[in-house]
Amino acid sequence: MAYRDLRNYITALEKKGKLKRVKKEVDKDWEIAAVCRQLFKKISPHNRPALVFENVKGFSIPVVAGVLGASRNIYAIGLETDSVEGINRKWDYALSNPIPPRLVKEAPCKENILHGDDVDITKLPVPIWTVGEDPGPFFTSPYVITKDPETGVCNVGTYRMEIKGPNKTGFLIGMRQDAAWHIRKNEAQNKPTPVAVVIGADPSIGYVSVSKMSDALDEFAVAGALRGEPVDLVRCETIPLEVPATAEIVLEGEIPPNCLEREGPFGEYTGYMGPAGDQPFFNIKCMTFRNKPLYQAFISQMPPSESSCIRGVGREWPLFKHLKDTLHIPIKDLRLKEAGGSGAYLVISLKKQFDGQVRQLMYGAWSMRTGFGKITLVVDDDIDVWDDFAVDWALSWHVRPDRDIYIEKDIQAVGLDPSQAPASVPQHHPSRYHGSRLAIDATRKHEYPAISLPPKEHLAIVASQWKTYGIED
Repeated sequence: MAYRDLRNYITALEKKGKLKRVKKEVDKDWEIAAVCRQLFKKISPHNRPALVFENVKGFSIPVVAGVLGASRNIYAIGLETDSVEGINRKWDYALSNPIPPRLVKEAPCKENILHGDDVDITKLPVPIWTVGEDPGPFFTSPYVITKDPETGVCNVGTYRMEIKGPNKTGFLIGMRQDAAWHIRKNEAQNKPTPVAVVIGADPSIGYVSVSKMSDALDEFAVAGALRGEPVDLVRCETIPLEVPATAEIVLEGEIPPNCLEREGPFGEYTGYMGPAGDQPFFNIKCMTFRNKPLYQAFISQMPPSESSCIRGVGREWPLFKHLKDTLHIPIKDLRLKEAGGSGAYLVISLKKQFDGQVRQLMYGAWSMRTGFGKITLVVDDDIDVWDDFAVDWALSWHVRPDRDIYIEKDIQAVGLDPSQAPASVPQHHPSRYHGSRLAIDATRKHEYPAISLPPKEHLAIVASQWKTYGIED
């Protein structure tokens, strides 16, 4: 049965031993960020829990973090699948079998409604994540809802939002994001862009929000397929958009046309500060919220993080499908490594059929999305892309640099990549988007000698009798 809301999901995590409640008073302006970072540093992914900070200094609203992606195991629970492997099956089904949302008239998110000057988002316990560097609190897990003014197709995306006042935030929306296209289309007619921001919802909404899929898909319909039943939506109070009925907090407002303000800097998924720049801003007209709401945040900044986990999981399967099913390239597996923010560093295993197929694969991967695979490494299908040692072994002994390394220049780069320009260069300066990418063919090009290991059958016998040798694991 689908999770009704964030609260129902948190209960499920707790029953499975994947959530810890922090009862100690914590300071949102430094302590929550430090606790979350230590969570990723001290606890292995298999055992890492999500967190609920129940006692935030100066606030009555709890802060929830890590509930979508403290680990891939938690991600699997969020999709109600019994294994990490089941995640891909869920996504495969959802992308092919979307379930349209269902419009309802009454909703828990309407239990409290504030308009105009009564709205004050500074009363929310929004943490400061990169203390001493961020200019103030940022929303890190907003589910930002916009509609294409021409097609009416809904988009849900996650973008950083700097709190600028009681009823105003900044936005950083990448130039290639769907929401940016919606803004530009409205600006061409000198119209504001209606925006609804959801903070805290059932996990399916969060997973579609951070994933990349066709702009022809209604992401609420994909979320419905992930959860196995329609997402209940309710109309907003002041703008022509719909939001999840069981959302914890909803902000309604507009992005004015052709108006920019300074935004940032902010600690980004690259592990470095993302630069400041002139960006759109969001004027909030209405705020609705549940009784005793929860504030949900993503643990982001330096990978590994919740952000890099959910970005990787949500991107790997669509890319796999693109390469294997659309382009019919015989890949075995792929991995967007978290060190690269689950985008910059791509490893693919290939059952190579002919010389030149690696180049076909490289361009196929790059055709999916410009930001994927600034560094793309291709290995044979007997190399496990999830085994860093095996990948490094192939890189060391299957590559002749003068023959197997390809550099492509004059391509569109990711603006947040700190290698593109000095920190003082504004976010949308052209120099940040003119870059290059690297591909390495780490497949075998000819017959290799035998691998220097004991025979597999001998290793299997010893493994089955391991305890008899008196050697501790």
